[in-house]
Amino acid sequence: MADGAEHVHPSGLVPREGRIPVTLSSSSVFPLGTQDVFAMAQDLGYDGVEVMVTHNSWSQDAVRLNRLSQEHHMPIHSIHAPTLLFTQQVWGSAWTKIARSADLAREVGAEIVVAHPPFRWQGGYASGFAEGIQEIMESTGVKICVENMYPWRTRGREALMYLPHWDPVPEGYEHITWDFSHAAIAQADSLAAFHQLGDRLRHIHLTDGTANGKDEHLLPGDGDQPVAECMQLLGHQDWDGVVCVEVGTRKVKYAGAREEWLVRSLEFARRHLAIGWQQRVEATDAAPGEDH
Repeated sequence: MADGAEHVHPSGLVPREGRIPVTLSSSSVFPLGTQDVFAMAQDLGYDGVEVMVTHNSWSQDAVRLNRLSQEHHMPIHSIHAPTLLFTQQVWGSAWTKIARSADLAREVGAEIVVAHPPFRWQGGYASGFAEGIQEIMESTGVKICVENMYPWRTRGREALMYLPHWDPVPEGYEHITWDFSHAAIAQADSLAAFHQLGDRLRHIHLTDGTANGKDEHLLPGDGDQPVAECMQLLGHQDWDGVVCVEVGTRKVKYAGAREEWLVRSLEFARRHLAIGWQQRVEATDAAPGEDH
C-alpha cells in the first residue's frame, strides 16, 4: 500500500464512531501498577485499556477495576490471562486461570481474553486446550484469543516449549491475538499471517521487534516488522477488532519519557489505520456506480 502519511492527520481522518479502538495495556506502564494505566490512558487520549492479570491485587478485582474504568471513562476492552511464566502462581491451575479470566472479563464488560498457548509440560490442559477454551467461550460469551509466541532456543537448537506449537495460525483456534514482538523473534511474516488469518484475527498487540532472539516490545516502527503495512491493511478492511499498545517502557531515562513513548505509539496506530481507511474510501468512491 502507498504510504500517504503526509495527507493524513494522526487522529482526525476517521470519524470517532467508525474508528478502530486503540487501547493501552497495563504492561506498557510497568513498573507502575494496574491502577495507573487508566489515568495515563485517559490523559494520553487512548480509547480504553487492557488489563494483564498479575500478582497485583488490583488486576484481579472486578469491583476496583470497574471503579477505575468509570472514574477515568476508560472502558476495559480485554483481559490478559495470567498464562505467562512469571504469573504461574496467580490463580492456581491452568484451567482456573482461563476460567477466572473469562469471568473477570464478563464482570468488567470486556469482550476478549488474551491467552498464551499451553506449555508442553502442562499435560491434560495442553492436550485439551482447544476444546477447553471453546467450552469456556460458549458458556461465558467471551472471546478467548490465543496469542502467537515464538521458538525458544538453547545452544542453537529449538526447545519444544509449546503444545501443539508456538504458531497459532495453522491451528484450529477460533480467535487469534497477534503480537509483533513475538513475530519478530519467530521471523514470521506478519502481513502474510494477517491475510491468512482473515476473520480469525481479533486482537493486536501493537509493538515491534527485531530478529535477535529477544522479546523486545519496541515502539511500533522501531523494529523490522511490517507494522505500518499491517495497520494500513486493518484500516482498509474496516477491521472489527482492537489494537492494544503493548510496548516496554521500563528503560525510560527521564520524567515524561514514558508518556512520550505511549503518545508516539498511539499516533502511529491512528495514523496508519487512517491511511488504510482513506484508501478504502478512495477505492469505493472510484468504483463505477451501479445502474438503478
